[in-house]
Amino acid sequence: MSRWAAILAAVALSGTGGTASAADSADKMPPEHGQKVSEIIARIESRPDFRYLESVEWDRQGYYEITYHTADKAKVEIKIDAATGQPRD
Repeated sequence: MSRWAAILAAVALSGTGGTASAADSADKMPPEHGQKVSEIIARIESRPDFRYLESVEWDRQGYYEITYHTADKAKVEIKIDAATGQPRD
């Protein structure tokens, strides 16, 4: 399995499991018409200082928490809104 396939599988599975009802789990999943995680990652990878991706996690409050490293060895943690694809505060 490729690294990206493993990451995407982990993101997809992070919102599953447990005994929540369908209504409860619906608000904990990425929005159906939101930004695709692959598009968000592609934008981050295109940053001029990007070196490598460490992790991508889905937060049930509606954003992806992404950790990556830059060419100058800095660790960057960013929250990206799943609906808009824009950084959150």
